[in-house]
Amino acid sequence: MTKAIRIHETGGPEVLRWDDITVGRPGPGEVRLRHTAIGINFMDIYHRRGLYPLPSLPTVLGVEGAGLVEEVGPEVKDLAAGQRVAYISMPPGAYAQERLIPADHLVILPDGIEDQQAAAAISKGMTAEYLLRRTYPVQPNDFILVHAAAGGVGLMLCQWASHLGANVIGTVSSDEKADIARANGCGYPIVYTRENFAERVREITNGEGVAVVYDSVGNTTFEGSVDCLRPRGLMVSFGAASGPVPPIDAMTFTEKGSLYFTRPTLFTYIAEREDRLATATALFDVILNGHVNVNSFEVKYDQYE
Repeated sequence: MTKAIRIHETGGPEVLRWDDITVGRPGPGEVRLRHTAIGINFMDIYHRRGLYPLPSLPTVLGVEGAGLVEEVGPEVKDLAAGQRVAYISMPPGAYAQERLIPADHLVILPDGIEDQQAAAAISKGMTAEYLLRRTYPVQPNDFILVHAAAGGVGLMLCQWASHLGANVIGTVSSDEKADIARANGCGYPIVYTRENFAERVREITNGEGVAVVYDSVGNTTFEGSVDCLRPRGLMVSFGAASGPVPPIDAMTFTEKGSLYFTRPTLFTYIAEREDRLATATALFDVILNGHVNVNSFEVKYDQYE
């Protein structure tokens, strides 16, 4: 038998159970994967709480991991037993010793990327890639705002955006986290618990505002985030750690300078196999070249981060 952490109902951490499960042989296009490391992220909390409903219960949580291919099913051509791979994939199933997973969801790990690094970075890093390079292609000297800058995705965004030449402003909840963010590419950390972040952004940018806001917090930061944007700026809402964004009045975006709004998801941006591979390749490249340090992601989280 294989062990896995499952939920039989939604709720708090108390609903997590250490269960025996049966993992069968891989079917057509599938791989049997033995995990060597898994990632834990806020999406798992959304699933556990029921904010992002799952198809059925009980179910294994976790959407990212790394490990070894144990067995490949029929019609799998690009993978073989013994290869090191990583993934970010739906439906969940990472909180398990072994699982079945579509082969198309896996990316081969290059030499120099450890399993633990891949599991820690695959979801956060691929999210950062599509946000910085495709949702809004960050340009040198752009001013950008990153909420939860000392969180997992926030640290990735700060490091990568700094590498791209952006001026990174970030919100954090404490001086300790401000130091963490500053050490990881955030040139202007704002402690939102004692400063009005929208006012500080305007001061930092000499009243012009930022080109883009990357907001994973949601309810409590949305209104202030919109106030931070320059004319024709882009509001990117990609999470809801403090709760869902309130209903939006479209005229607000007109009155504040023909603003843009998007609510993107990683799985849309990597739905095609070629996009998944290109995103992973870009991520592994910035890690291998030292532009992003995955080991810096071990931070303390509060209700937002």
